[in-house]
Amino acid sequence: MDAQLLVNGIAVGSIIALAAVGLTLTYGILRLSNFAHGDFMTLGAYLTWLANRSGVNIWLSMILGAAVTVGAMLLCEKVLWKPMRDRRADGTTLIIISIGLALFIRNGIILIWGGDNQSYDLPIASALSIAGLRIPQNQLIVMGLAVVAIVGLHFLLQNTKIGKAMRAVADDIDLARVTGINVERVVLWTWVITGVFTALGGSMYGLVTGVRPNMGWFLILPMFASVILGGIGNPYGAIAGALVIGIAQELSVPFLGSQYKLGVALLIMVLILLFRPQGLFKGTI
Repeated sequence: MDAQLLVNGIAVGSIIALAAVGLTLTYGILRLSNFAHGDFMTLGAYLTWLANRSGVNIWLSMILGAAVTVGAMLLCEKVLWKPMRDRRADGTTLIIISIGLALFIRNGIILIWGGDNQSYDLPIASALSIAGLRIPQNQLIVMGLAVVAIVGLHFLLQNTKIGKAMRAVADDIDLARVTGINVERVVLWTWVITGVFTALGGSMYGLVTGVRPNMGWFLILPMFASVILGGIGNPYGAIAGALVIGIAQELSVPFLGSQYKLGVALLIMVLILLFRPQGLFKGTI
């Protein structure tokens, strides 16, 4: 096993994990398979880049990017998803709408900022030598921030009132409503958490690879593979699945080439669906 590729895989898996958490939460609580999730990730990266290029500190830029991304998701909830829930739209209809939303966001980004690759306004940092490995500082930052974000998510879900309400709604929305839980409030918090994690994942991906219009779209398959591998609706499973997918993709490079990374994610997803469609872990928050 190439240790350098393993480190790369953990860094990529950390980014996928952040976005996959939001994807699995929206399905677990809202029963929505959101194919626009990757493009919201791209939007968060571009908003971070825009703020950073305007002279704002990169960390504050990430916060601003996350805030605006949350606002965009809440707008879509009001304009699209809530009316569809009220009409009891089926899963196929919601998937088609989410694909249309993905195309709208992606082409809107190209219209506003163009199709060229962009990068944050940051000084060039040399790679660090750790145990004989050359690890870029950005990868270390990405892994560290991912750990902090995931620990924060765990605390929120296990120790706060809204976290417990989210778990109750994911288990049985009708029972949760009968017991007095404000389901609409839970829905809004779900979008807030999803938006923060998705934008943060996009910003981190921009740190490692640069910012481009199709960056989130190319991650949507690994994200879905992570969610399915970890058990649909289980954020902890999605994190574990993302790390497995990220490492597997990177370790496949010497044998298959970098152009087949998505194929590795697809293969893992297909195998899981064939032999253990419920995923490796129980699919619940």
